[in-house]
Amino acid sequence: MEKEKQLYTVTVYTENNIGLLNRVSAIFQRRHINIESINISVSEIDGVSRFTILINVSEEQMKKIIGQIEKQVEVIKAYYHTDDDTIYQESCLFKVKSDLLFEERQIQNIIKESNSRIVTVNKEFFVIEKSGRKNEIELLYRELKPFGIMQFVRAGRIAVTKEPMEISKMLEAFN
Repeated sequence: MEKEKQLYTVTVYTENNIGLLNRVSAIFQRRHINIESINISVSEIDGVSRFTILINVSEEQMKKIIGQIEKQVEVIKAYYHTDDDTIYQESCLFKVKSDLLFEERQIQNIIKESNSRIVTVNKEFFVIEKSGRKNEIELLYRELKPFGIMQFVRAGRIAVTKEPMEISKMLEAFN
């Protein structure tokens, strides 16, 4: 019997080396696991990158994946957390025809009610930015779709843990 799948946020602290993204994504590919989102950025530690990966797997699979990720030479430490253990956000941009902003009062209401903000406006289009949970972004998408979305892009999840991460203390021990 297959164990119940759930969303996990995987946090991987790494040295910033070329090719590591390919090797990490290959770990998921070999197991036929789809990555829901991925974000790579600098971390709170100088010279250390942070991968934030969102996947839907069983906890048993998750533990095996963490083990495989940590076998990569450049990986300092990998963690996994459930949604309850993290504070997370996603961000997106919508590009919509400018005339709608002035002709459709409803769009102004949608922007206001969704806590979105207008990033830029010109004669041809305006751009709306929204940060929030996936369901909030999907709701805004559904509300704007009837007006015609010229372009849409959503960034990967970013997350911090509710509990302290021990990575900083761990790295201090190395120095």
